[in-house]
Amino acid sequence: MLGKIVKIDIFGTLTDRELYSGFIMGRKSGDFRQVYVMAESELSGETDCMIIAVAVSEKRSQTRLIAAPVGKIYYEPEIRKRLCRKSVTFDRILCVYEKSCGAVVYHRTRLGVIKVLLVKNHNGRYWTFPKGHVEQNETEQQTAIREIKEETGLNVIIEPDFRRTSTYSPFGKIKKQVVFFLAKADESAVNLQKSEIDYYLWATIDEAMHICKYDNDTKILREVKRRLL
Repeated sequence: MLGKIVKIDIFGTLTDRELYSGFIMGRKSGDFRQVYVMAESELSGETDCMIIAVAVSEKRSQTRLIAAPVGKIYYEPEIRKRLCRKSVTFDRILCVYEKSCGAVVYHRTRLGVIKVLLVKNHNGRYWTFPKGHVEQNETEQQTAIREIKEETGLNVIIEPDFRRTSTYSPFGKIKKQVVFFLAKADESAVNLQKSEIDYYLWATIDEAMHICKYDNDTKILREVKRRLL
């Protein structure tokens, strides 16, 4: 159902103009399925929506569909927050829209050479930059700082006025947005989070552009090079 466009009959509001209850009407008379609908304004009647998430409760062997009017984007932290306001219990959420934040982490050696940090995680085939999912009530920069600390053990300072985004679809209808900042590390001693990251590498910017396989990563590195060098 994820990513499917459906017509939903709005039944009523669960929270003030933020979360509604509705039904997806089936082809057969009386065939319907309940769904929660995220919104920013008042909804009523029949509304064209996309199924943007599925909340799974494994203990109850139950799933709840979450939709939004076509064109509206909600990421996991906001979905969780609204469901929690209604005390909806779930173990995990599968989302159409995913958002991660990270940074190009750089360090100056004693000789003044700038090197950037590349990591390869368990599920990744290629080298990239440390990043991770946004958690509830976090800003993008807070997510980047936390994820870098968790994955590498490094404390970093985010550089001002550098924010780049990448949007892609890694799995079918899943749409992922990644926000990258530029961050300075005062040391190069990395302590990997073994549950997430397999390898790390400090490389010059030119070396990193040859190592990275994603076009967006190399584009970001070219911008980092212009800024730092």
